[in-house]
Amino acid sequence: MAERCLRTSAISRRGLVKAGAAAGVGITLFGAAGLRRSGMALQKSYRIAFIQGVIGDNFYITMNCGAQAKAQELGNLTVETQGPEKFDQTLQTPILNAVVQSKPDAIMIAPNDAQGMIAPIKAAIDAGIPVLCVDTTINSDIQLANIATDNEAGGRLAAQGLAAAIGKKGKVFVVNVKPGISTTDLRGKGFEEEIKNFPDIQYLGMEYCNDDANVAAQITSARLQSDPDLSGIFGTNLFAAQGAASAIRQAGKTGAVKIVGFDAGPTQVQDLKSGAADLLIAQHPGDIGESAVQLLHDYLANGTKPENKNLVTGATIVTRDNINDPDVARYLYVADCANYKLSNATPIPAVAGATPTA
Repeated sequence: MAERCLRTSAISRRGLVKAGAAAGVGITLFGAAGLRRSGMALQKSYRIAFIQGVIGDNFYITMNCGAQAKAQELGNLTVETQGPEKFDQTLQTPILNAVVQSKPDAIMIAPNDAQGMIAPIKAAIDAGIPVLCVDTTINSDIQLANIATDNEAGGRLAAQGLAAAIGKKGKVFVVNVKPGISTTDLRGKGFEEEIKNFPDIQYLGMEYCNDDANVAAQITSARLQSDPDLSGIFGTNLFAAQGAASAIRQAGKTGAVKIVGFDAGPTQVQDLKSGAADLLIAQHPGDIGESAVQLLHDYLANGTKPENKNLVTGATIVTRDNINDPDVARYLYVADCANYKLSNATPIPAVAGATPTA
């Protein structure tokens, strides 16, 4: 019943992590190189550097696919993609510094730390390179714009979904990534605030897995030892949910302990189908990638700044009931770009209270 009620839900759009073999090992290039002629007009080409939050995460692989597809469609720019092997500011900063030295026309980046990445991004901007933040952001307004999901609302939706799955009573806890990441901080905040609305649910708090599925599994196993009557878990990203589901399987408690996962990578989708997970919240990373490239293209070609600083794309509830619906399946994350199709979605301003459908 809970799944049927949620199958058409979408989170509201307010304010506001190795890529696959073809998507982010080293540098990936698509689009036109150099200048090209269109009729009698000579069109300038542009080079955009995309710095992922972490390589090997299907979320960022899918975002890269959107960026590359949009670059191909526009024809006069290339997107060069790379990222750190862990979601770690100390690994991402030298990558950004090296990119700045290569002098791209623009940078799109998923900052690994909301505070710690301000200075490196400011250095890029001071070097004359516009920077647009995707997914995660920084505690500053120096960037050209931000494009992300409404993560706080997503956390609230996760709380509602988990509450429904456990019959609105029992013990629950959250496996988060690490403090200081804008997106997952907001998901945790939204969950914690919303779960308070269910008086018969005991919230056991939040633990951090450092964006490592193995650590998430260890945390979950320890929690099952201390609270064998645990009812539910919210994993705030792909690795958190993946690790939690693995621990639940190993404990032989699949179905008994309900799991809500944020993101919809191949492993999470398999967990949903097998019953190891009960609900997924799929972001639209491809749309984020497409939109970021379009915005940067418009700025570089025409000097057109985004009308709104903070932009959001949608998110879609995925259940075992609706996973084969084409309108839902198109938002499942990919492992490579072979079958990616442009959506040409348009982000909307992050306005409090806006609740469009996915």
